Amino acid sequence: MLIGLLGKTNVGKTTFFNAATMLNAQIADHPFTTIEPNIGVAYVRVDCVCRELKVKDNPRRSVCIDGRRFIPVKMIDVAGLVPDAHKGRGLGNKFLDDARQADVLIHVVDASGSTDSEGRRCEPGSNDPLKDIEFVELEFDLWLASVIARDWARNAKEAEHKGLKMEHILANRLSGLAIGEHVIADTLNELKGKRFSEWDESDMLRFARALRMKAKPIVIAANKADMHTAKPNIERIRATGRMVVPCIAEAELLLRRAASKGMIEYIPGDGTFKVKDGSLTIEQRRALEKVRMLMEEYGGTGVQRAINTAVIDALHMITVYPVEDEHNLTDKDGNVLPDAFLLKQGSTPKDLAMSVHSDLAKNFLYAIDARSKQRLGAEYRLSDRDIIKIVSASR
Repeated sequence: MLIGLLGKTNVGKTTFFNAATMLNAQIADHPFTTIEPNIGVAYVRVDCVCRELKVKDNPRRSVCIDGRRFIPVKMIDVAGLVPDAHKGRGLGNKFLDDARQADVLIHVVDASGSTDSEGRRCEPGSNDPLKDIEFVELEFDLWLASVIARDWARNAKEAEHKGLKMEHILANRLSGLAIGEHVIADTLNELKGKRFSEWDESDMLRFARALRMKAKPIVIAANKADMHTAKPNIERIRATGRMVVPCIAEAELLLRRAASKGMIEYIPGDGTFKVKDGSLTIEQRRALEKVRMLMEEYGGTGVQRAINTAVIDALHMITVYPVEDEHNLTDKDGNVLPDAFLLKQGSTPKDLAMSVHSDLAKNFLYAIDARSKQRLGAEYRLSDRDIIKIVSASR
């Protein structure tokens, strides 16, 4: 799974990225600091079943801290956008190419309105973050429409005169964007009306926008939420129906670095923290107390919540725990609840098998619910927090 960070330049995307992944990507207070994409590992936080079952787990690829399971996902922070990026202005084409394979997008926005459309500093409140959101969405839509428009007349002719399915043709055209044929088909069905050969630029843009909303959902990370000009803007963004999470990326980065140095106890996503190091300077304590007050107001810094919102809410994912021994909840080495997989709602045991290993899916026989010990068929719909054993002819 890949989360892409969108946004214009100089709004805190890289600070958000560093806070989420604890990688020291370059940060500076000027446009186009990020040119090559930064790629790291962020984590989705879920309540682990180990607490419910009162067992001590031994995760292999994920992390469990006091019953909070952190499941890794890939995150990419790409170059910022400026107006007309789809025409190649700034680093637009590179940005759009880097972001095309993302499953979900987090759009980091300066909710305080203190950076202009070019990413330059301006008076707080003088820029409208809602316009920033609209322009980034439009740039992405225009770029996607330009890809769709290539050879459209020939493709439309083939669909209408040769009996080919337009969704199949477009799936091949958009194969590099990780958009499934069924999503394209659903979107085309919603836009029925004109014959494909009659479509004009406005029709293609309308289709691109609808397809982007289905295939590349966007969560708004309303950054710099601590500034006084941010609150009314956040409410305005919420009123549009978009998924929005107030964020203070700088505060999250401060907390993560302090925790890594043993200065505080902090679990990402918590609403507060505990100071451990009694030797902190007065300045350090003041900085931490300021962060604590902000966290009380928002219930945390918002960074972990934005990641969870993107994966769990926007992508509709559930967590499933595969085991090899349904009685002891272990793998072949005796590790308890060794893995946690994120799967789409509606996934089946066979989908889980494919996530673990293609051979398991190829030779799938049935699954077992570790709680009830009930046998499950290939078409059973998994639920969040299921613990599943896969029985395969390859084992």
